[in-house]
Amino acid sequence: MKIAVNTRFLLKDRLEGIGWFTYETLQRMVFNHPEHEFYFLFDRPYDSSFIFGKNVTPIVLFPPARHAVLWYWWFEWSIPRALKKIQPDVFLSPDGYLSLATKIPTVLVIHDLAFEHYPQFIDKISSAYYRHFTPKYCQKATKIATVSNYSKQDIITRYGINAEKIQVTYNGVKNQFKLISDQEKINVRQQFSEGKEYFVYAGSLHPRKNIARLFQAFDAFKKATHAEYKLVIAGNKGWMMQEIDEAYNALQFKNDVIFTGHLNTEDLSKVVASAKAMVYVSLFEGFGIPIIEAMKCHVPVITSSTSSMPEVAGDAALIINPESITAISQAMIQLYESQELCNELIEKGIEQQQKFTWENTAAQLWQLVEQAAQSK
Repeated sequence: MKIAVNTRFLLKDRLEGIGWFTYETLQRMVFNHPEHEFYFLFDRPYDSSFIFGKNVTPIVLFPPARHAVLWYWWFEWSIPRALKKIQPDVFLSPDGYLSLATKIPTVLVIHDLAFEHYPQFIDKISSAYYRHFTPKYCQKATKIATVSNYSKQDIITRYGINAEKIQVTYNGVKNQFKLISDQEKINVRQQFSEGKEYFVYAGSLHPRKNIARLFQAFDAFKKATHAEYKLVIAGNKGWMMQEIDEAYNALQFKNDVIFTGHLNTEDLSKVVASAKAMVYVSLFEGFGIPIIEAMKCHVPVITSSTSSMPEVAGDAALIINPESITAISQAMIQLYESQELCNELIEKGIEQQQKFTWENTAAQLWQLVEQAAQSK
């Protein structure tokens, strides 16, 4: 069987959510199925570390697709030409886009429909593109994978897609996220938080991630407890930063907020594993990988009552209204005051995180590839 794959999110040292999903699933699929041929379609020069086996043929297609006009060009002109030459049995696209101009059976991965719920957090051109084309992509796809039951229901309800066409393939967690020793935790705190205990947020700084309210809740926590705690923000600044900057500048305890910037996986895993708790109170997520990363590190979690997050967290987190600054700060106070509650959440988290592995994700995605191929 020949499988053509959209691999434009495999970017050296720049893997983020969709990139990691692509990386973790494809390397397992290539290794587990050496009898099949994979054609990786890149939109720019690729790094050799992404060619996971001898059964992978890399192809670079012009142009680099990072803007609406170029998206259309790449998917509706460059991809169809490449597929006509390759003649694959299946086209797999893990980033929510596909080609409307090909009859090749297609497996589409939709991570979330955040642009439908919060269009104000996306530039107008991109928002218009997503809202116009994503329903068409879902209708065209032979099979759809998505990362939570919440997102599956969202696709069904908004676009009228048959439920039998959609398979939930939960995200996994990288193996680097794990419990570390007490001495390692001390060393990490010396490096990142002046030796103090801290709450951690991991992810990009973007309005949808609710960072402004997290800052305000941390300020309220500090005023209520007088604890020498820090808040560590581990991630890159995104766009639309004005609200976040204004909230930060208004803080009484802004000197206790620490920005690490982007961290490599090894450092990020240690920063998470050394935290008092993960505070991940995003307004909307298709999954919310940091929830599970924290659980794998034996760290308690505070997360939101919205979208997919209660599904992912189960009963292993404090689940709160993300629009309530009081609710967020009270949850932080609860974990500060009760080690017994922390221990209870840690134990439940250890059990909950076992449901989410990249091995399962890759196996389920491969089933969809086989099913799509059989429909040809």
